[in-house]
Amino acid sequence: MSVERIFIRPPSSKVQLDRDHVEVVAGAGIEGDRYFAHHHEPGQNVTLIEAEAIESFLKEHNRACDLSISGRNLVTRGVRLNALVGKEFFVGAVRFRGVELCEPCLGFGRSLQSADLAAVEVVRAWVHRAGLRADALSSGEIALGASVRESDA
Repeated sequence: MSVERIFIRPPSSKVQLDRDHVEVVAGAGIEGDRYFAHHHEPGQNVTLIEAEAIESFLKEHNRACDLSISGRNLVTRGVRLNALVGKEFFVGAVRFRGVELCEPCLGFGRSLQSADLAAVEVVRAWVHRAGLRADALSSGEIALGASVRESDA
């Protein structure tokens, strides 16, 4: 149950950047990410997605393995993210609250569509599998391999 990949997208870029570690600021999100400190509602600090969900989608649609396709910040392995909605959890030493599922939108669908898979079909395939929106309750560093665990409190 750990972080397998970390991504940010700088504010003025459409390119997602792979990182070995990031700094998280409580209530603001990941430093350097396009959504850092630009939140209008709960659950916009960090997005997480299961590596297994990405791999399943790619296998179902005969695509090469690419864990960056979702545009989410943290790609986890061995973690049931849906179970963390409404709960506090840690990624490494950083405490989060799972706010809501990160359901796919049509933009997400368009980014993953192909000649044989329409955007709306992509959205349908990802319903309840597209990740988790979370708020950072503490600040600190998250690095590749960081454990993901539910809070005891």
